[in-house]
Amino acid sequence: MSLSDSLILLTLALAAEAAFGYPHRLYTWIGHPVTWLGRLIKRLDRSLNREAWPFGRRRAAGILALLALLAVTGVTAWAVGALLGPLGLPGLAILAILASSLLAQRSLHDHVAAVSKGLREGGIEGGRRAVSMIVGRNPQSLDEAGVSRAAIESLAENFSDGIVAPAFWLGLGGLPGAALYKATNTADSMIGHRTPRHEAFGWAAARFDDLVNLPASRLTALLILAAAVLHRDASPRGAWRAVRRDAAHHRSPNAGWPEAAMAGALGLRLAGPRVYGDVRIEDGWMGDGRAEANADDIDRALALYRTACGLLFALAAGLALLAWITAR
Repeated sequence: MSLSDSLILLTLALAAEAAFGYPHRLYTWIGHPVTWLGRLIKRLDRSLNREAWPFGRRRAAGILALLALLAVTGVTAWAVGALLGPLGLPGLAILAILASSLLAQRSLHDHVAAVSKGLREGGIEGGRRAVSMIVGRNPQSLDEAGVSRAAIESLAENFSDGIVAPAFWLGLGGLPGAALYKATNTADSMIGHRTPRHEAFGWAAARFDDLVNLPASRLTALLILAAAVLHRDASPRGAWRAVRRDAAHHRSPNAGWPEAAMAGALGLRLAGPRVYGDVRIEDGWMGDGRAEANADDIDRALALYRTACGLLFALAAGLALLAWITAR
């Protein structure tokens, strides 16, 4: 698939996912690509991650598991593209529908909006229930401001690794590029943790995920900054200042970029110390605004997010048109 075809595929996939999301009936019927990848990762974890093995051997097994996951994913995605490619426009349309399942614009918006609704209609307990669906931290440790910040942080970070990153690799490498990214990101979320079981085995998945998310996290910050230009109650200057000053102080090499941009744009403080389970994680603050966020701030963040998604679509469509004209 040529670069112009990949960019056209990206544009169609973004439009399809924004319009329809991933239908619940389809999920009930056949599951979702992430669930398929998850089953393969669990099988590799069970068969290759032996607790009796020394650290170095478990790390080597984790590298082998990641390579196996990427090989299966890449070959499958390439085969699907090879089968549908010769069909012309109908094949491209089917590929776009398949590729749209690797993006999460609509579902991310709905999950974060549910936190705002939960706070408004069910108070702190309603907000905690809703935010527990999208973050790993202990919801019982969160007050209203903590729930609101957690939702906004999740929106910013997942905009990067759930939308911009798969879109970036889809535009660059077609369906195989997006599928390989999604496999890497899913592996990181499942085994890329510093726990006794996965510190060695998940090392390769975590480091590779950091690498493939580098370009998208920076692009996401720019999209949020550009979206802030179009909103009266947002500050592009604040977003730029927060990214330059704070992004590098986040414990993640990538999450700090979109979170700092969102914090600065909204005049908030995000990230900082937080509790996962019973473990307190010390982290740098993103932004220098107020920490007392609320449901209104979640709604402001969602408005920025919708605009940023529109800008991403416009960028993809513009690049697709440019590549198509150049290829003629």
